[in-house]
Amino acid sequence: MKKYGFIGCGNMGGAIASAVAKTIPGECLFLSNRTKKKAEDLALTIGAMVSDNIEIAKNCDVIFLGVKPQMMEEVLAGISGYLKKRNTADFVLVTMAAALGIEDIRRMSGVDARVLRIMPNTPVSVGEGIVLYAYDEKLSEADAAEIVGSLKAAGECIALSEKLIDAGSVVAGCGPAFAQMFIEALADGGVAVGLPRKESVKLAAQMLLGSAKLTLVSGKTPGELKDAVCSPGGSTIEGVKALEDKGFRGAAMDAVLASYEKTLRMKTKK
Repeated sequence: MKKYGFIGCGNMGGAIASAVAKTIPGECLFLSNRTKKKAEDLALTIGAMVSDNIEIAKNCDVIFLGVKPQMMEEVLAGISGYLKKRNTADFVLVTMAAALGIEDIRRMSGVDARVLRIMPNTPVSVGEGIVLYAYDEKLSEADAAEIVGSLKAAGECIALSEKLIDAGSVVAGCGPAFAQMFIEALADGGVAVGLPRKESVKLAAQMLLGSAKLTLVSGKTPGELKDAVCSPGGSTIEGVKALEDKGFRGAAMDAVLASYEKTLRMKTKK
């Protein structure tokens, strides 16, 4: 069986490693982190093996790069010599760094490697995330499908062309922050009308969870589902009007656009 290695076990790298551990045996899963204790703690939790960057670069078939974009070049420089000694058909680099494309990873690694680019979001930590992914002609469809299959416990895996990954990631990747702000604001409103904080947060969060599932399974548009709740002259349409008066939808769209423009600026600074 193929060996999967993780270089970087922070919040996102650790969440993805935890998902992979549900399909890949622990003896085939290797973890490395700048702070070794973090790798040791995670390995104990998910039944994986503790390793280091060099051993992973030398021996693993699938190498996940769970490091921040600004650290990627340094990390890849540290393992480049070991990757160069291997046949590029024997390993795949999996990057999850924002604003770094497939060709960026090849350039930084100094190897004409096969690369799978993934962009997961924070809900992968509870198995309800989105993992966007893209690859080019150097990686076969079968090999990509095998790696993506190892991520199924993280949530929904969605293929996009690489030119759309940045756009998709600001909706799926930045979106959880916007959603948490909405939950927090609804809960604040609930507290303002007399609900205890704990109950108000639970109601807001469960409402958003249920509404999201309804959107996915009903086959109806968000507009249709919104209209179904708005009785003529009722309390819901009054709240909808208040949101429209405050520019709610425009603000949400502007948030996506602002995040996308920031991503593009990050790409130009590489």
